[in-house]
Amino acid sequence: MLTLHIVPYNEIADLTSIGRIRKLLNLAKEDKIVLLEGRLRKEEEAELIQATMEEINKDFRGIELATIDAISKNSDGFAKFKNAVASVILGDRQGLTVIGPANVVKAIKKDPHKIELLAREGVRRRKR
Repeated sequence: MLTLHIVPYNEIADLTSIGRIRKLLNLAKEDKIVLLEGRLRKEEEAELIQATMEEINKDFRGIELATIDAISKNSDGFAKFKNAVASVILGDRQGLTVIGPANVVKAIKKDPHKIELLAREGVRRRKR
């Protein structure tokens, strides 16, 4: 069974960077595909990847991660202005982050306007 776990930004807003990383990594280790409202900071993404690499074993093969911004970088001048104002007000709440365990997610394809997640067929849940 494929499980999507939606994480509203306010659920991680008050956590430390390490707290955010642990929460998201633990969800992925439970074979859940995480849909995070907003995005992690670049440093947090790097720390998440590092923490993932440290925990890879025969039961946990890592994660797939993709982020999409609310407004594309190729937008016109007014859209870029709106994006800048929204960034000041909303901070990291803009966009969407998808994190999935590598044993469930075959690939995540990203373009400026969408994310396509391809799941593996016949994934069996690990025994806990």
